[in-house]
Amino acid sequence: MFTKIKIAIAACVALIGIGAAQAQDKGLENPRSTAFHKTLAGKKVVFVPLSMGFDLTEGWAAQMRKQAARLNYSFEIRDPAWSTDAGTRALSSLITEKPDLIVLHNPDIQSYARLINQAQAAGIKIVQINLESNSTSDSYVGADWTEIGEQAANAIVKKCGAGNGVSRKIAIDTGVPTAASDVFQLDGIYKVLKQHPEIQVVSQQATEYNAEKARSIMDTVLQQNPDLCGAIGIWDNQDTGTASAIKQAGKSDQVYLVTSGGGNRVGCENVEKGLFNLYISYNVPLQGDILNAEIARLLMSDSPAGKVKTLYFNPLTQITKENVNPRNCWTLDDLK
Repeated sequence: MFTKIKIAIAACVALIGIGAAQAQDKGLENPRSTAFHKTLAGKKVVFVPLSMGFDLTEGWAAQMRKQAARLNYSFEIRDPAWSTDAGTRALSSLITEKPDLIVLHNPDIQSYARLINQAQAAGIKIVQINLESNSTSDSYVGADWTEIGEQAANAIVKKCGAGNGVSRKIAIDTGVPTAASDVFQLDGIYKVLKQHPEIQVVSQQATEYNAEKARSIMDTVLQQNPDLCGAIGIWDNQDTGTASAIKQAGKSDQVYLVTSGGGNRVGCENVEKGLFNLYISYNVPLQGDILNAEIARLLMSDSPAGKVKTLYFNPLTQITKENVNPRNCWTLDDLK
């Protein structure tokens, strides 16, 4: 009898052990993961770029779209197609629609300033990407244009200052004079040049981001200044025109061209070909990762729109023939 009882007890213990093991196999719910996904699900994010169809905006959009799909919130694009008026109408409409967050790519420092304030007052959070407005928002992610200007000018001084180049003459090609990339970058450039009065700026003209206009401007500058030593451009897409003019004039070994951009593969190829001597990359994939983190943070935050304002200037990479490699460069297919 006693033996039978012991056997029955052992069987019960074994069953209890099996039940405990099965319970353990189901795992343990992570309440932080559950809350994270529940909070983000169903939110609405809208991207208002300068325009779609070029490397920067397509790259950011690809990364934002991928995160939205993973975290189950909606992502839309309202494309002004280079029209500030269309962008203004899009923002005005969104203030009425009240999405949870707008990612904004400003055409200049003033055009959307009032609308940014109105959107935040309506409870819509704003992340500005790579081009700032005079109005600060919940977050800015992107390049420090002052730092880019300083790096570009220091490179030019090293090449053309103190008799290092054929002359001390340089040209500066801007994009749109009121854009953050212009006003802040020029400030950085002239902060450096102020310390080097030997450098002579013989031309400073706006290209309106147009490569053909940039080529035409540089053609004229080289005709008037055949001993030009260096040139600084605001953006690599437009500066392909500048590089083309320099190459056509047979002065690629004479004129040191500095530009900046998002680090896409085409820009790197232009470095490899000797069209760009220095390419300052603000790294679109890195910006996209930071942007996505900011979107998630702001969507989860209980802080009212416009209450807490932050910014992050991402690191820059100087790309030359000596260090250009696949790690520094990207294609859109890499981000999709």
